[in-house]
Amino acid sequence: MDSVSPAISPLAAELRERINATGGLPFADFMAACLYHPYYGYYMTSRDRIGKGGDFFTSSSVHAVFGRLIARQLVQMADLLGGETFRVVEQGAGEGHLALDILEALAADAPELYARLNYTLVEASPDCRARQARRLAAHGGRVDWCGADEWVIANGCFLSNELVDAFPVHVVEKQGGRWRERYVVNARDGRFAEELRDPSTPTLEDHFRWLGAAPIEGNRAEVNLLAPAWMRQVGERIERGFVITIDYGYPAAELYAPHRRDGTLLCYRQHQADDDPYSDVGGKDITSHVDFTALQLAGEEVGLECLWFGEQYRFLMGLGFFEELLRLQEQCSDEREARALRLTLKHLIVPEQGMGETFKVLVQGKGVGHPELLCTRPISAIPLQGL
Repeated sequence: MDSVSPAISPLAAELRERINATGGLPFADFMAACLYHPYYGYYMTSRDRIGKGGDFFTSSSVHAVFGRLIARQLVQMADLLGGETFRVVEQGAGEGHLALDILEALAADAPELYARLNYTLVEASPDCRARQARRLAAHGGRVDWCGADEWVIANGCFLSNELVDAFPVHVVEKQGGRWRERYVVNARDGRFAEELRDPSTPTLEDHFRWLGAAPIEGNRAEVNLLAPAWMRQVGERIERGFVITIDYGYPAAELYAPHRRDGTLLCYRQHQADDDPYSDVGGKDITSHVDFTALQLAGEEVGLECLWFGEQYRFLMGLGFFEELLRLQEQCSDEREARALRLTLKHLIVPEQGMGETFKVLVQGKGVGHPELLCTRPISAIPLQGL
């Protein structure tokens, strides 16, 4: 048993009481409380989470070009579907940056679509809803909010950006050929600690059989049981349309590769990453990388076909990233401003320290056939003159 950082927050005190009453919590339950406790959860309280003054950046907070390019893909999807109303449902919209950039782009560049657009935000956090409402006030006639069970798409697209990585995960390890699960317990010195125990649910072992991939003996790994269930629910709520899922992660074979010995769990606070979820409980983000194979398999079970999957940089370049960069550069007053623009936008596409490779995009469709989407444009077809 390894003890870790002191528990000092009101949420930590409440969790200690729960642990005393139950004898221990699966890490998934602990993470759920840290992020979504109605009074103390990281996503439920009023705080700056995104941007320079927050804890992390998202692609949509880097520059409006991210939302503008997604808007281009939505325009094509709307043209393919036809119909009187095109509904976009975005879940987990955070501060509303992406929604605003998409709505601004459609209002300016696709007024016909904007006029028949319904943009619905699915948001559990009252604080986030309030921030979104303020940011999107100019588009009030096109925007509404609902709960996770209150939407359907007859004709449109479901969109999420960095949502699934914040779903609570179970943490498991195979020892002696048996699955073991990490529980959070109270140590004698007032800290939280971990214990390996028998799995809290047989669904964990069933999940790996269904997935066809698993971590090797001795490797620690996260299991996001909520993600495939969520994807099935999304697919069941769509009559005809598309799903765009953007997040950091890997296919299952890479996520559970032998070299990934300690899993992918990370915490973020004030743009600093650490691997200690037991300190500053409720005061920092906790995430794990997304298993995109699980999302694809679950989608197939409810009629969602994979239309495209790949790195974010390929997705954005297919939609016209370089052409948009050239257009924006022409509007710069001098080379210094243009250089600053390039440095900002490179974070969306470069690997390693940027978001271009670790972030992936999964595009699925239901009842739409197999259209040639704009995002699938090969890099060899992109004009690079002037860069």
